[in-house]
Amino acid sequence: MVESSISHQNHADIAVDVLIVGAGFSGLCMAIKLIEAGMKDFLLIEKSDDIGGTWYENRYPGCACDVPAHLYSFSFERNPGWTRMFASQTEIYQYLKSCVQRYGLAPYIRFNTRFHEAAWDESAGLWHIRAGDNLSIHARVLISGMGALHVPHYPEIPGIERFSGPAFHSATWKPEVDLSGKTVAVVGTGASAIQFVPQIAPRVGRLYLFQRTPAWIVPRLDFGISEKWRERFRNVPGLAWAFRKFLFLSLEWRVLSFLGDRFVREHLERIARRHLERSIPDHKLQAALTPKYQIGCKRILLSDDFYPALKQPHVELVTENIAEVRERSIVTRDGVERPIDVLIYGTGFHVTDQFIGMRLVGRGGIEIHDAWHNGMSAYLGVTVSGFPNLFILLGPNTGLGHNSVVLMIEAQVHYVIKCLKLMRRRNTSVMEVRAESQKHFAANIRDRMGRTVWQSGGCRSWYQDTHTGENTTLWPGSVIGYLRSTRSVSDFEYDLRPAPPTH
Repeated sequence: MVESSISHQNHADIAVDVLIVGAGFSGLCMAIKLIEAGMKDFLLIEKSDDIGGTWYENRYPGCACDVPAHLYSFSFERNPGWTRMFASQTEIYQYLKSCVQRYGLAPYIRFNTRFHEAAWDESAGLWHIRAGDNLSIHARVLISGMGALHVPHYPEIPGIERFSGPAFHSATWKPEVDLSGKTVAVVGTGASAIQFVPQIAPRVGRLYLFQRTPAWIVPRLDFGISEKWRERFRNVPGLAWAFRKFLFLSLEWRVLSFLGDRFVREHLERIARRHLERSIPDHKLQAALTPKYQIGCKRILLSDDFYPALKQPHVELVTENIAEVRERSIVTRDGVERPIDVLIYGTGFHVTDQFIGMRLVGRGGIEIHDAWHNGMSAYLGVTVSGFPNLFILLGPNTGLGHNSVVLMIEAQVHYVIKCLKLMRRRNTSVMEVRAESQKHFAANIRDRMGRTVWQSGGCRSWYQDTHTGENTTLWPGSVIGYLRSTRSVSDFEYDLRPAPPTH
């Protein structure tokens, strides 16, 4: 466990130039680049008792990344020692711990310090933050590295609170619950469920998998990386870089299917259909697992063992909607009652509700949820008008459906560093994106999004805002396009103001 050498008393005021919230990929990358830029007056707070973010909290059986490990890592800290093409949760967590050690981040991190609220003080040019157990922090710059995959989403099912047996979300897995021989119900067939279902299926007595909508699944093609190849990555200059570039380009072209390229979309769909047909010979089960929407409209999943798990005689795929949950059973709309011992939710996260359960009050007293009442929006996904000196990493419309999101994180971190340097160069202390710049950017995003499979592919997904139906999650373009957009800071897009005079 990473220990912090910062020792502050609760209820005490902490004053820093920059406060980073969240010690996952985003927060750690930001901290590393601040140190490299010589900006060491910062603090990183983390709600958990260790670093890693989603890669610390999600510890369900089979938890792994669906992007190749050599690409799902920092470009400036390539790891030649990955043992598999797709790294497990444990290996990614250990990688992040090694980054903390290598870059000396431990003294800057304060654990068990949940972010509660922040309010912008225009007269002082500062953010006043409340975190942890009534801890007060004053910071000129506030950077959110919280990401979107950290608040579990539970389905709204009648009677859900009545269930008397063990019940938990995949993100809060309870290893102490022994599933051996038990009748287990899994609600959801998304990215988490298709990883843990094959792991628990051999142990349980009976498994009911409740599916609302089938997913497009393509082969994972995972394999171990031999010690010989790891040695080559260590010893041959540029080999890890070249392999990373190869992986990037091999994934980058897939964005064309999301942006409307029919040829690429049909190619991916053929791969997924062939994978299903070869894995599930039963035509009835095959039909139940075949999506009725275009591939890419929902998240494309990778798995080699999910379909085989469903062929086991004690595993049943239930496609009938759930009517209610009772004390020890689940009843579906057709009236069938299935007794269960354990209930597991694989129902994802609150993705389109960033800052859920928190308060963020900007200039003029506007709260960010009110500013976003028509859907989340941020210029380049990073800055929000009315919220000076606030920078969001993996903010609105910066997620990816085709490549490594770590690439987006690095682009945003470099952009934030450029903003901080611009303020220093101009001898200003306050920076706020202009309202018209944000509106123009948001309109451009909406226009581009309308032509994508996410808006016209015939499905509802967690990418979309539940109120407006708009996709406020993903970037409607290539990673290369985003890198170009964030390559430099356009002065005319921002208002730069000097620090208020001190009295």
